[in-house]
Amino acid sequence: MTENIQNLGTFDPFAANFTADETTVKGASHIHLRIQQRNGRKTLTTIQGLPADLDQKRLLKAFKKVFACNGTIVQDEELGEVIQLQGDHRTKVQQFLVEEKIASKDQIKIHGF
Repeated sequence: MTENIQNLGTFDPFAANFTADETTVKGASHIHLRIQQRNGRKTLTTIQGLPADLDQKRLLKAFKKVFACNGTIVQDEELGEVIQLQGDHRTKVQQFLVEEKIASKDQIKIHGF
């Protein structure tokens, strides 16, 4: 009877999102758009996995102008350069990247609530 019992181990639902081959800048296959909760109703949108040949500063300047928000580029040891924008702009960023032909819609993954 004990042979039919399956031991259920722990499962990390976010483990697939942080694999080393997807999140590094050199081997990036997807662009990840995430939201981070700050204090109260304030949020940050993070853009990670953009192609290395793009000028991050020019792209940030375009995001800030089009979305009327502030933002910065953060240098991360594991992830490389990550763009942070104030507010929830995940769908707008996806639409912008598709319209400007920087990435196709299936290359962009949106994470968060």
